[in-house]
Amino acid sequence: MWASRAEWRRAASSHDSSPSFHPQSMAQNARGTTRRSATARHTRTNICTGTMPALNSGKILVTGASGYIAVWVVKALLDRGFAVRGTVRSDVKGAQLQEIFNEYGDRFEFVIVADIAKEGAFDEAVKDVDAIAHTASPFSMNAVEPDELIVPAVNGTTGLLASARQFGTNVKRVVLTSSGTAIASPTADPRTVNESDWNETAVREVREKDREASPIEKYRASKTLAERAAWEWYDAHKTKLRWDMVVLNPTFVIGPWMHPVDKVENLNESLSVYYAVVLKGRMSHEMLVNTGTSWVDVRDVAEAHVLALLKPEAGGERIVVTSGPFKWQDLILAARRVEGDGMPMGNTSYDPSKAIHCVCYSTEREERILGIKHRTLDETTRDSLRAFHSKGWL
Repeated sequence: MWASRAEWRRAASSHDSSPSFHPQSMAQNARGTTRRSATARHTRTNICTGTMPALNSGKILVTGASGYIAVWVVKALLDRGFAVRGTVRSDVKGAQLQEIFNEYGDRFEFVIVADIAKEGAFDEAVKDVDAIAHTASPFSMNAVEPDELIVPAVNGTTGLLASARQFGTNVKRVVLTSSGTAIASPTADPRTVNESDWNETAVREVREKDREASPIEKYRASKTLAERAAWEWYDAHKTKLRWDMVVLNPTFVIGPWMHPVDKVENLNESLSVYYAVVLKGRMSHEMLVNTGTSWVDVRDVAEAHVLALLKPEAGGERIVVTSGPFKWQDLILAARRVEGDGMPMGNTSYDPSKAIHCVCYSTEREERILGIKHRTLDETTRDSLRAFHSKGWL
């Protein structure tokens, strides 16, 4: 486990000489002993020792179960007939989830994990479950020290894997929620990235600038380092494991929320940005048409987690989950199509057909393995605006 900045800095530095990494050769690349060909970089990455059977029933552990994505993951699993054990940080959050999932009776239960970075935090939680969806990870734009995000993200992930190895005697698969930000680095020239790419830029900026690095780069570095640590841990232990691992890399997640939110200021980060830019018009006209990323509906991310458990061929894979690229003005236009002229107009000079997206994500692996039918932007926008209306925030 990483307890300090010095440890993650040393680990990050060991990767600088090899700008592209891949789960199968993570340990070799870290030591600088293996160079993979361009062809090899795009091949299938199953590194498990055998193909795990499809998981069609049983109890699933969902960590960080009160989070924006996790609540939808819990619902998707319950709707498929699974039982779910969710980890939360307090009895209050657990009681809120029990109220949300009351109709499912005793198929939902919760346990308290107050500090995911604490050694052995998940030792009890992993007992008697058939699979794990690890969604818990800190995400705050207010972190001052990089360690506030990086250490719990890394230790929480590797600690969960260690607990599953020692105490998860029934576990058949672990699904980790990473992020598209662990893959894509900012670029001036348009390019398509895939699962063989890693965000070296964020890690480098945080290592060099420390607390002066931008908040978003601290978060991106935490996701990159946590996922990298997970693959390195898995590669080192896979021959002795009873289970395999899947990593999902969703891009910018939007859509309605299920978890309790008492005021708009307490929305998760992605919805907070969506609210400020799309619904309140708090972005310059220039940025609206020149900046953006790729989006995905939170419910499609939840479905990806279920499919990652159901599909044997997902074992050992790193899979991008995305609906496609956008400029912020695209989201404003969608809001106006759904809501009408009451929405901000944004930059009326924008022509979507002429938009240049600097980073696009390959969806070949997602389509081939998971086969998700994504919601349209208008569907996601409609349901998002309904959620805002229901709270009186629109």
